[in-house]
Amino acid sequence: MPLHRDGRSLRVLTVNIHKGYSLFNKRFVLHELREAVRAIRSDVVFLQEVRGASEPGARQQQAAQYEFLADSIWKDHAYGRNAVAPRDSYGNAVLSHFPIVHSRNHRLSVERIVPQRGVLHCVVNRDVMPPVHLMCVHLGLLEADRQHQLEALSAVVQAEVPAGEPLIVAGDFNDWRQKADARLRRIGLTEVFRHAHGRHARSFPAAWPLLRLDRIYVRDVKGVRPLPLPRHPWARLSDHAPLAAEIELDSPEASP
Repeated sequence: MPLHRDGRSLRVLTVNIHKGYSLFNKRFVLHELREAVRAIRSDVVFLQEVRGASEPGARQQQAAQYEFLADSIWKDHAYGRNAVAPRDSYGNAVLSHFPIVHSRNHRLSVERIVPQRGVLHCVVNRDVMPPVHLMCVHLGLLEADRQHQLEALSAVVQAEVPAGEPLIVAGDFNDWRQKADARLRRIGLTEVFRHAHGRHARSFPAAWPLLRLDRIYVRDVKGVRPLPLPRHPWARLSDHAPLAAEIELDSPEASP
């Protein structure tokens, strides 16, 4: 079960689940993935490349993968669909132990880009003020597209997140050229692993991580601690390795 740390911290996990398939699409591993996600005992889970439910009338009906992963462990969840095809749709999802009181999916891509990219913005209520803002992100493969998407993400943050309210932005940034930090620093975001270790975590490919593509950024939090995760079973569950962190928030007494 997720941990209960008296409302002053959150354990978060982010992982691109590759639509439930292992590297090179060799195996469908959604059941194994659910057990691995549960084992981290996170309060909040950020998911990318997660399939939504089939549209009514589809030839083959399939349940939403985020609902299967949430099961009875995470009480609330939200989904933002970004890519739609005749037999497939997928996007970002957030699973939360705390109530999600608001969710909205924002498009980050221009119309010509396929698949579309987006950020799913959720607000969770911890029964203490202030609320916590969660943004689940999956950016594009091309540098020019990513720069446009980072500008759009920055605009969403500035428009949707009041100053002083904790913000966690996590997901697959595809930022192999290490350029996202400079833009996100302008809106006050700090990356957890780079802050702690001087560099981003290697996360791709999961079996032998070389590229530093996945991130956890924070703003207006009291402290951060990256959490080490075992290589196995994650190396055989997706093409991306997961990242996890403990985010310390201000105590209830410190809230206005």
